Amino acid sequence: MTACMKSKHVNPFVGLIRKYSVNANQLMALLLKATFKLSQQSLVNFGLKFVEIARQGLGCHGSEHEERLFMALMSNYNSLIRPVKFPNEILNVTFGLSISQLIKVDEKNQIMTASMWVKQKWRDFQLVWDPDQFGGLTVLHVPSNMIWMPDIVLYNNADGPYDVTMMTMAIIYSDGTVYWVPPAVYKSSCQIDVDYFPFDEQHCRMKFGSWTYDGDHVDLGAISDKIEQEDYWENGEWEIVETPVERHALKYPCCAEIYVDLTFTMVLHRKPLFYIVTLVLPCLLISVLTVFVFYIPSDCGEKITLCISVLLALIVFLLLISEIIPPTSKTIPLIGIYLLFTMVLVSLSIIVTVIVLNIHHRTSTTHTMPEWVKRWFLRRLPSLLFMQRPRYNKKRAHGKLKEVLRQSRSNTSQSVAVCCEPLSKPMNGDPRSQSIPVLLAQKTREKITPSLREEIEWRERHRIKHERGHDNDGNKEEDDDDEAYTIPFELKGAIGHINYIVEHLKEEDRVEEISEDWKFVAMVIDRIFLWLFVIVCISGTCSILLDSPVIWENGTEHKRYQPEKPIIQVVETPPYQPQTT
Repeated sequence: MTACMKSKHVNPFVGLIRKYSVNANQLMALLLKATFKLSQQSLVNFGLKFVEIARQGLGCHGSEHEERLFMALMSNYNSLIRPVKFPNEILNVTFGLSISQLIKVDEKNQIMTASMWVKQKWRDFQLVWDPDQFGGLTVLHVPSNMIWMPDIVLYNNADGPYDVTMMTMAIIYSDGTVYWVPPAVYKSSCQIDVDYFPFDEQHCRMKFGSWTYDGDHVDLGAISDKIEQEDYWENGEWEIVETPVERHALKYPCCAEIYVDLTFTMVLHRKPLFYIVTLVLPCLLISVLTVFVFYIPSDCGEKITLCISVLLALIVFLLLISEIIPPTSKTIPLIGIYLLFTMVLVSLSIIVTVIVLNIHHRTSTTHTMPEWVKRWFLRRLPSLLFMQRPRYNKKRAHGKLKEVLRQSRSNTSQSVAVCCEPLSKPMNGDPRSQSIPVLLAQKTREKITPSLREEIEWRERHRIKHERGHDNDGNKEEDDDDEAYTIPFELKGAIGHINYIVEHLKEEDRVEEISEDWKFVAMVIDRIFLWLFVIVCISGTCSILLDSPVIWENGTEHKRYQPEKPIIQVVETPPYQPQTT
């Protein structure tokens, strides 16, 4: 450094000319020739090499002792030979990993991508020196491709290089210890377990070992019992809960030697918030809609439409899940089981809805209600389901019908009393009253349909024939004034029509009552399946979605590692001041 300080104002070209005994003309010719023939990058490299030669010519070394040490170590060093003194000696290599970022866990292709710092340490007897002979130097940085390196690779590599591609500088200590920490991005195979997706736990393993050296030549040991996380960048989807390290000595079928490997296991827990919002909650709401299918009245024509819409929504979610999870036939994921459970509920709801609609639209002309249906669905089950059938409308309708019949009978008796006189005699001195029964009969006949008129005439003929039969047998006493008080034929027809209408109304009431009974039975069945589906939906949701062991962990199942983060110190640097010459 003294020579460098003394000659810092000396032209470096002079020192270069003095060292290599070339004149200035030859040097300029070389520079011009390089300028025209070399590319831009090559010209930059040539310039850097030129400056280095100039500094060496002037004796301006960065560290003279370091240069002497480097030349002393590398002069007779062979990087192809295993650094041991005896052939049977075992070289111990300690290996470790420090994760900087968990880049991606590809569930579909079952690949884990992680950025690692690969830590390797071994002892090379050829790289030992006495620090006192080299100015107290205890550490030397050398290019890693100039020394012997263990061929440790990732056995379960899925894509990309098997070993480290960036050859960084290696750190050599005075006792011959070599410490090499290159960065690397590994893509390892990881068998994804989708049993409890999205509340799942994954065990991704990275198996490292020497590719050519067996356990008798290179023995592997772990630097630490876990993967270091000092510079780890948190992942948004996965949480690293445990990183154990295991050493294995295996004998493969191909070889007689025993090979040693180190297996680093990363226990990952998925952060399920994203999947809860996008998958679990929509599926839960869809299952709730399945329950409300049974609350829609049967008269509404949207029961089947709602069931089919829910079924289509479930199919869409099932297709969405198939794009996320790996296509495996070993197991079904938790969310897939829940979707299938909901799909079965929807299918059953469609079947039950069809049956309920069939019962709802039954009538007395198509079906006869069995006695056990009346006993269970009309008397016992409604009280158990807190259902109360309104009865006041039915009583009021029967009361109105009885009142109408009572009034019709009184009106009929009055009409008979009035109309018992011969038709030729005027009533109350009014000649127009003679035609009242006739006009009443004519108006009644005009409003009756032909089919109803035939039925009425048949019944009237049958009644007259029956009365004449009783008269011939002498069962009925004849009155002297019977001829004077005989009811006219037209009025008899009107009374028969009224009786038929009353009977028809009674029949309609009976048919309507039976139809209302069938509708109430359908309502009871709807209410039964409403409560049944509520219980099944709640119990199925809790038993399926809460089945994952990750949900019930209390933090003691894994040895969680709390890394010590590097301390950041802010050092104020003085402002840059250019040197003036």
